[in-house]
Amino acid sequence: MIRVSKFRFASPQTLMGSAALLTLAACATPVIDTEPVVADAPPVVEAVDVPAPLAAPAFSEEGIATLEATMAQYVADGRLYGIHTRLVQRGEVISDFKTGLRGLEAQAPIEDDTIYRIYSMTKPVTGVAMMMLYEEGKFELDDPVSKFVPEFENLKVLGGVNEDGSAILVDLERQPTMRELMSHTSGFAYGLGGADPANSAFRDQKILESPDTQTFIDKVAGVPLLFQPGEAWFYSVGMDIQGYIIEKLSGQSFGDYLQSRMFGPLGMSDTGFYVPDEKYDRLSEVYGFDPESGAMVPVPFPGVMFRKETVAFESGGGGLVSTMDDYGRFSQMLVNQGELDGVRILKPETIELMRTNVLREDQFLSSLGINQGDVYPGLGMGLTIGTVEDPDAVPSVIPASSYFWSGAASTWFWVDPVNELYFIGMVQVFDNNNPNGPLELRETSSAAVYGALSSE
Repeated sequence: MIRVSKFRFASPQTLMGSAALLTLAACATPVIDTEPVVADAPPVVEAVDVPAPLAAPAFSEEGIATLEATMAQYVADGRLYGIHTRLVQRGEVISDFKTGLRGLEAQAPIEDDTIYRIYSMTKPVTGVAMMMLYEEGKFELDDPVSKFVPEFENLKVLGGVNEDGSAILVDLERQPTMRELMSHTSGFAYGLGGADPANSAFRDQKILESPDTQTFIDKVAGVPLLFQPGEAWFYSVGMDIQGYIIEKLSGQSFGDYLQSRMFGPLGMSDTGFYVPDEKYDRLSEVYGFDPESGAMVPVPFPGVMFRKETVAFESGGGGLVSTMDDYGRFSQMLVNQGELDGVRILKPETIELMRTNVLREDQFLSSLGINQGDVYPGLGMGLTIGTVEDPDAVPSVIPASSYFWSGAASTWFWVDPVNELYFIGMVQVFDNNNPNGPLELRETSSAAVYGALSSE
């Protein structure tokens, strides 16, 4: 039985940040009737061979029943109050399963139009938006970030810490590039963890709560990089910086750009940076675990409300809300190599470029950034998206060439281009302090999904 009691977490940044990292491997704008702009001959800096799709095996009815029963067990055991999962192969819905409530207070069931905080699952959306501008020749992957954000021209690098805890600063050896910004190898911090001066500055200055993107950029410019650009991997604020760059390159606000160029054309009618009043009763409640009692409890912070007045700035790293249908349309566009229902968002070679690992052999994703937490040598990093390089070295059973990401409130998805499928899971629970251990939703669901593939 799920209990509701007083919430005792210290800060929303700690709560959402820790959950976003642990689930790593973590304002709807007016509809604008504008056709997507697609460059006639967008430049492609790196040629990537697009493999022909292989024959996709079918799923067994027994296996899909097992998948759905496995997801239902989370609610039956009281580990979640509600869950919605969807498996789609070649555009056909193989499993669309939902059970439980979208809120204990409202006692309302999960529906197809339930709205979820997708947090870091915003990052792939930002990446697609960036690559649309890439196709138009607005930037190249080896361009320095300071070309578009001159505030970053005089960045410093953290070279160590003095005895009094103050930062030792050194000069940049070179400017971070757009490729590094999009792959968390630029050296920027995030403030979601780490006791170093850079991550501490993000928290102390409340950079992620900046009132607008310009204030955000100005504050980030005063924080040293954690390492020289390209030296390592660290889960960073890079995707939020991309939102600012999109505004500069497009001449639109980030939200207006997404609406006119992606959400409108793809029919993503419920995705945005806040929930309008007329849709607010569809927003799922969000829960966490009381660190003292272990009870699942409601989160009271204004930052989780996603009302227009509580949204600080349009965050490319974690600011969107969406529905299963909307994120499903986004995911199907990815499966289709950049196209959906006659609307082309990206070219196939650009999708391939996004999902190609850019990390060196000595760079790895980890649950808490560089040299912290669990390290996953079987995972790579594309442009704003995680990639599966060696399935045998990671906890899930998602096959090689697949790509994925997660959100702080335990949402998760992956795209498997070999089997031409996507899988999305929607829940609203911050998983840190869970007395029963991590939910491991990706691991459990992927085992069931691929266990359901017929051998015939």
